[in-house]
Amino acid sequence: MVFNQPMTYSHFSPPLSALVIILIITSTGLSKADDFVAPSVIAIPAGPFIRGSDNNEREAAYQLDEKAYGHRTTRRGRWYEGEYKRHTASTEAYAITRTPITNSDYARFLKETGRPPPRVDQKTWTAYGFVHPFQRTRKFSWVDSSPPKGRQRHPVVLVSHDEAVSYANWLSKKTGNTWRLPSEAEWEKAARGIEGRRFPWGDKFDPTRLNSHDLGPFDTTAVGKYANGASPFGLIDASGQVFEWTATEGNAGHFIVKGGSWDDKGCGVCRPAARHTRPAKIKHILIGFRVVRDD
Repeated sequence: MVFNQPMTYSHFSPPLSALVIILIITSTGLSKADDFVAPSVIAIPAGPFIRGSDNNEREAAYQLDEKAYGHRTTRRGRWYEGEYKRHTASTEAYAITRTPITNSDYARFLKETGRPPPRVDQKTWTAYGFVHPFQRTRKFSWVDSSPPKGRQRHPVVLVSHDEAVSYANWLSKKTGNTWRLPSEAEWEKAARGIEGRRFPWGDKFDPTRLNSHDLGPFDTTAVGKYANGASPFGLIDASGQVFEWTATEGNAGHFIVKGGSWDDKGCGVCRPAARHTRPAKIKHILIGFRVVRDD
């Protein structure tokens, strides 16, 4: 567990009307001369949804964890007691990326901005105090501005909260739209739908529907592999795979992360209602992000 206390044209000249169309398409960011394509998004309508959890849901989550791990760590640590009480909340309309931002998505950002690639040195990693050994981070670390081989479609990890925000800012300039990290409420609504499901697909945990340590490879996978675990809105990889940064602050210098990861099993922490904070500056192999576009 993480918590241990993303035209080509022929050579002849087109008529004026075609030129106008080309200019309009290019100026709106729908098509670029460099073939840039923004991440695929899902539209989430304005309106109410059921947020948070009740005692029955939290108790069921503790029991899932205890059965999977054979101990009571999450119950003793009261992991799920900080969740919002089940209630009706509301959001404005927005669009959210269908999957987490991938290494391929992030590579374009690095190429155009020159920002440091996702990686962490041993001294920094050791100072975090995580249970994962430093050697385990190596397969996620980039060499220069190139993603790890064979992982282009895996979620990008080892990015701080600030780096995730910087990606959203770059995407805003690139497309002419406004992109940002989702608020915790926006993330939760997209992940569970409006009826307050315990998991994106329903109320019963099903380890075949997500990348968790229950049946997964104990590693990230290409996004979209678990399409049968999609939320009612069509959000993919909202449970398991990687925790995701949100724009919602917890205590000072910390932000809420959501979704659980490939390292978790049970999987109480993979529920959309579950909420934990992580320091904004950390770069973790279990944390990635997705972004929201204001429509």
